[in-house]
This record gives sequence, C-alpha cells and structure tokens, in this order.
Amino acid sequence: MSLMPGRALRAAVGEAIAEMIAEDARVVVLDGDVGSSTGVQQLEQSHPDRFFQMGIAEQNQLGAAAGMATVGLVPVVSAFACFAVGRAFDSIRVLIDQPRLSVKITGGYTGLLTGMTGKTHQMFNDVAIMRTLPNMTVLAPADEVEARQAVRAMIETPGPCYMQVTREASPILFGPDYTFEIGKAVLLRVGSDATIVSTGVQTTRVVEAAELLEARGLSVAVLHMPTIKPLDVAALVDEAARTGRVIVVEEQSILGGLGGAVAEALAERHPVPVARLGIKDCYGESGPNEALLDRFRLSAPFLAEDIESILTAGRRESAAVTPGA
Repeated sequence: MSLMPGRALRAAVGEAIAEMIAEDARVVVLDGDVGSSTGVQQLEQSHPDRFFQMGIAEQNQLGAAAGMATVGLVPVVSAFACFAVGRAFDSIRVLIDQPRLSVKITGGYTGLLTGMTGKTHQMFNDVAIMRTLPNMTVLAPADEVEARQAVRAMIETPGPCYMQVTREASPILFGPDYTFEIGKAVLLRVGSDATIVSTGVQTTRVVEAAELLEARGLSVAVLHMPTIKPLDVAALVDEAARTGRVIVVEEQSILGGLGGAVAEALAERHPVPVARLGIKDCYGESGPNEALLDRFRLSAPFLAEDIESILTAGRRESAAVTPGA
C-alpha cells in the first residue's frame, strides 16, 4: 500500500467543524486560546456568533460547554489534550460524562509530535484516562479523510465524545470511497503470522512497517481501531482467532490505552499472546519529529525490527514445546 502525502489532522478537523456549523445551528466552538494551533481559528472570523474564546481556563471552558449542552447546543471544545484531559479531568467527569451531555472534546497535540514542546505538553495517557469514563466515546482517526468523517460522526452522535487530533502532516491512508463508522475497526491488510492492532496516525507507520516485514518473509495483518471506545471486539476476536497472535502499537503509553483495551477484551473472549509496543512508562522528550519516533521506536523501520523480534521469539517458543521438534 503506497501512502500519499497528506495534511495535518488539525487542518481537516477545523474545516469539518466549519462545515458542521454551516449545516447545524446547534454547533458552537469553545476555544482555549489555542485556535491557531488546533485548526479552529478561522471560525472566529467566519462565524463569530458561534465561536467563544474562553482563554487559558480549561476547567471553565468545559463547564461552559456543559451548560451550553443543557440548552440544546452541541459544543465542540478545542484544547490541547494535556490541558483538556490532564488539567480539567474533573470537569469532564462530573459536568459532562456523568449527565451524558453531548459535549465533543477535541484533544489537540496528542502523542509525541507536539512541535518540540517536550514532556510538559506531550500527553501519552489521554486515551487510557478517557476510556475509563462510562459514557465517553473515544476516537483516534488516522488521516485527514477519516478525521473529517469522524468530526461529523461525533457531532451527529448523542453523548460525550473525545477525539485525538495530531499536530503534524500525516500520510493519506483512505480513499474517497472510505466510510468511517463509530465502533467499527478497519482491516487494512491480511496476514498469517500475527495481527498488528493500531490506532490514530500511528496506523500509517504500522502499514509501512508491515510492508518492510513482507520483504523479510513475514506476513502480518493490520487492524486499524479508529474507535478505542466502544472497541470493535468482534473484529478483534476474529483476527486473534485467525492469526493466533496480536501485537498492539500505539503512540501512547502501553499502560491502559489501546493495548490495555485489547488485552482486556482478548483475556475475556479469546486469549492469545498479546505484545504492546508504544511509550514504555516514561515521559517524552523535546526533539525533531523523526528523531523522536526513532527514539521511542515508533518509526516504521524500528517497528518492523521489534515486531520481527517478537515473532521470531514466538516461533522459538512454539518449537520448544512441540513434541519431536
């Protein structure tokens, strides 16, 4: 699969929100003084009556969004993930999730690539935190095509929703015929040696790693999970049953995020060996994008190397317990 260059998810998200504002009189945007970074700044000029500048006060921003939702509006909260989730979690938990209000939170600058801001702004556990909330939908689109559709889906679906939005330009994974659906996984590649499960923009790097592995004689399936909650357990179990081994890759902490969700689901439904590749219980660093991806072994070449090591070790273990081997 040859990936074409694409734009940043934040640009696509800003455009999609503008389209929804034009279509739906209920939609409003609350910005936490980061609109120039999250893609919603143009709405201040194009729709000033639907754009609310809340300043650097995320707790108040989320509380105001909750109030707007109680009178029938559909507020879209624009903030960095580290501030919306890390700083204002209690506002989300008590004011939005418990009463099941239709507030849509876009967490910008997720993952490693945050413009060299370093560990203060890099949020690796927003998925882990948000998926524990009983009423919260959690989304992580892979490219601009999926991001635009995910914006529409989350606004049209009642209830609270959190969506990851990355900063940097990302390859295009999906064509014009693609249809995003909340709660549905996408099998991007069929393989026999293992199933690689990924989410968000990291899936594009997984696809590239799978191609590198194919050249080395290894066949891996790639299952993209744009919805972490609700998780597509049926698709996951089908793949686990077919390949017998699952490797989760995410640009998040390996503790509690997609890897945790996958391990929990398979432990209950179809136990198979599960390995987790991602940020290994540490904070991030400041640096150029490619250097960071290499440093945390999330670039395609390092992923291919680590996946190959896992599969090779698995084959040795299988041979050791096979009678007569």
